[in-house]
Amino acid sequence: MDLLPAQEAAKIYHTNYVRNARAIGVVWAIFTICFVIITVVVFIQPYWIGDSVHTPQAGYFGLFHYCIGNALTSELICKGSVLDFGSIPSGAFQTAMFFVGTSMLLIVGTMVCFSLFFFCNAGSVYKICAWMQLAAAVLMVMGCMIYPDGWDAPEVKRMCGQKTDKYTLGNCTVRWAYILAIISTLDALILSFLSFILGNRQDKLLPDDFELDGAEKP
Repeated sequence: MDLLPAQEAAKIYHTNYVRNARAIGVVWAIFTICFVIITVVVFIQPYWIGDSVHTPQAGYFGLFHYCIGNALTSELICKGSVLDFGSIPSGAFQTAMFFVGTSMLLIVGTMVCFSLFFFCNAGSVYKICAWMQLAAAVLMVMGCMIYPDGWDAPEVKRMCGQKTDKYTLGNCTVRWAYILAIISTLDALILSFLSFILGNRQDKLLPDDFELDGAEKP
């Protein structure tokens, strides 16, 4: 028996709905993987702040690793390790490293959650990922806001000059890794919002039946 016109239209709409949702889901997954790479780079790279033509010493600082030029030889002397909190020059840098590192782990965890699509309801997985990405964005914001509180450390002043203070960078400049960290918070918020939308759409992908106007009446 041929489908009624309304049923045919509903069937076509449902097919397009599923296809579009899957396409958006693939795009979301690709951008999530790209965001994982960005976050790892932001955490590892020591180019959050750096020297300029007016600084007393050459060098650069990251979350935990930093290098400052020797006044006599101009050779860069590097210190700092993620496994040794005592080698990090400021408590604010330590706190920022913790927040950004936790944000990175949450984003990596989001990518690991992709495997749950094979075992769990897709809508639930999207919502779990959305909350993880939202939490990662909040932690990244906190890390970026706390980091300048450590600019009054003696090591930073040695490179940037004595005018350097909390949230005042003196003669130094903000480098690309810090800017990328700020941009990444917007990426995380957008991905989280998209994930919430995909999770809600998944709940509507498979309606049990179609209610039609003009259906048989008793």
